[in-house]
Amino acid sequence: MSSLIPAFAPFLDDRLAIAALIAFTSGVVRGFSGFGQGMIYVPLIAALYGPRLAVTTLLLIDIFCSVPFLFPALPHVRWKQMLPLAAAAALTIPLGTLVLLYMDPSPLRWVIAIAIVLCVTLLASGWRYRGTPGTPVTLGVGAVSGILGGAIQIPGPPVILFWLSGTLSAVAVRANFIAYFALFDVFSIAVYGWSGLMTNEVFLFGLLMFVPFIAGAAGGAIIFIFMSDSNYRAAAYVLILIAAVLSLPLFDGFLR
Repeated sequence: MSSLIPAFAPFLDDRLAIAALIAFTSGVVRGFSGFGQGMIYVPLIAALYGPRLAVTTLLLIDIFCSVPFLFPALPHVRWKQMLPLAAAAALTIPLGTLVLLYMDPSPLRWVIAIAIVLCVTLLASGWRYRGTPGTPVTLGVGAVSGILGGAIQIPGPPVILFWLSGTLSAVAVRANFIAYFALFDVFSIAVYGWSGLMTNEVFLFGLLMFVPFIAGAAGGAIIFIFMSDSNYRAAAYVLILIAAVLSLPLFDGFLR
């Protein structure tokens, strides 16, 4: 165990406790709302360590957290509705990854915060896509999800707004979400690995953040039992918006 301490040394400073609290809070939101963890984790960890470490470590955490839910969901997945979205996303994840690789970190943090505010505003407004989802619209939603996910690991809002407007049962929609995001994580790992983003630093920091995230998710699942649907969604939206605002470069002195 002592031989591992030097490997973690770059993270053993005053930021670590704040990062653990961020991971815990994002886990709580994931546990009681089922979404939104990336919209808290990515902007705030990016403010502490930069967008690349935030995006890549969230991907590692999320892929491990998704496994227990995937296999029970598979019998309920509507593959004809899910696979075209996943295919379109797979094609555009590399485009989003180019943004992550080559865009300057400070402007990218502004982009992340603004994108999160817009996504939460749409989700909270209750707006949904009301048209008949033809192939162009389906592929377009997948493409936008892929770009957002590749750049900032927040692929969910376009797909959520799209699928919640359809006629599928709640069980089928939930199963589609689980399968889609599992595939998305696999595609992202492949693209990030090929791009050289999955470094030892990423795996070590992801390991540090995994424990508080899981603890938060467990606590969030308990909170969910005692909260109404409208209350838990409202609480998630408020936490996400606070995280987006605090992540802006204007508040770096507060976080660091």
